[in-house]
Formats: sequence, C-alpha cells, structure tokens
Amino acid sequence: MNEVDPTGRNPSEAGAKLDAGKVRPDLVFDAMALALLEVCKVATMGATKYSDNGWYTVPNGINRYRAAGDRHRLYRARTFLDPESKLPHLAHQAWNVLAELQLVIDACNEMKPKVDEHE
Repeated sequence: MNEVDPTGRNPSEAGAKLDAGKVRPDLVFDAMALALLEVCKVATMGATKYSDNGWYTVPNGINRYRAAGDRHRLYRARTFLDPESKLPHLAHQAWNVLAELQLVIDACNEMKPKVDEHE
C-alpha cells in the first residue's frame, strides 16, 4: 500500500501523517461506545464465571459460539435481558459472534503467511 498524507503533505513536511486509507477504529469506538461497553460487560462476566480468555481454547469453538449466539438471538424474541447476567441478549449475541469471528480469522491465518498490516 502506498502511504500518503490525506492533506497532500510531503512525508518529510512538518505535520505530515501517512494515514490516508488506513483503518479507522474511531468509527466503531466513538459511534458505538455504549454497545461495545455492553459486550465488554458480557466478556467480563464470562471471565469471572470461567477464566480470562478461556473461550479461546473451547473445543469446536466456532460451532459452539455460533450456536450460543443463535440461542441468544432466539431468546431476544422473548425478553430483552438475559436472566443470569441481567445484560441484553443482544450483547451476548454480539460477544458470541465476535468470538466466532476471531476463531475463524485465526484459523484462516494459520493457513497463510503472516503479514503485519496494523501500522
């Protein structure tokens, strides 16, 4: 990727920042902060109930987290809050989808060469 300054500055010019076209986490963190906080509460509850990041080593995790997310999706039709955690079923669903996505990404990355694009 050819890095450029979004204001057209030369890379050696004062005030230049070569970040045009890079990922913008602020579009999620700033606009969806309250939703992310609810997902973080689900993660914290899970870590307290089980262990920190123990979800990552659950056998057949991709399918099991998909099923758990689907269960919370179904429960949402009945009630907004999960009775155990008192958190929104939708936040539980989102956490499970993120866990599934992370496991899928990691499985795909194990099959290809590593390239660092996180600058």
